[in-house]
Amino acid sequence: MGLGKRFFAATYDGFMKKAEQGGLSAMREEIVGKATGDVLEIGGGTGLNLAHYDENVTSLTLTEPDPSMLRRLERKAAAGPIDALVLRAPAEDLPFEDGSFDTVVSTLVLCGVDDQPRAAREIRRVIRPGGRLVFVEHVRSADPAIARFQDRMNWLNRIVVHCDCNRPTLDTISSAGFDIETVRDWELPNSPKFVRAAIVGVAVPTH
Repeated sequence: MGLGKRFFAATYDGFMKKAEQGGLSAMREEIVGKATGDVLEIGGGTGLNLAHYDENVTSLTLTEPDPSMLRRLERKAAAGPIDALVLRAPAEDLPFEDGSFDTVVSTLVLCGVDDQPRAAREIRRVIRPGGRLVFVEHVRSADPAIARFQDRMNWLNRIVVHCDCNRPTLDTISSAGFDIETVRDWELPNSPKFVRAAIVGVAVPTH
């Protein structure tokens, strides 16, 4: 595990504080509030979503591939109001049987996975018929000028926050076997211009 990722995990909550205060926390509440039944959250990070799960959740499973993030997630989950199972696992290789969950939650995760199409297929695999994926993700801007700016700045984004700011995430979700039930454009608050473009939505498995 590199020093950069350990530092990133240690400073993540502070790094995200202005975005959280500017509206990201409220967006987490909206998205996580849609989670029902047996729930899987991929890329749980430091546990910033945990406070937003409610009584509609029957069981909660959290995965996180990074050991430094995982330790913080485990501590926060242990102190949280909902019992949660925390596992170290990447989104590209989820250790669950097909159709294990009613809801999968992804918040600012699909930008950072090593293989986005594979991660989306894994999410599709573990969702039950009638289940859904709820997500908020920053994406490649629909504005060509901003998209070009994202391409120029993506190298820096990878170094600083270990993700790609210019991925076609909605297309990836659709191609993995989902119908997009709802989606809307959003902007990540109090963030650099090249990472502001975001989408918020719900996807359901294609019949």
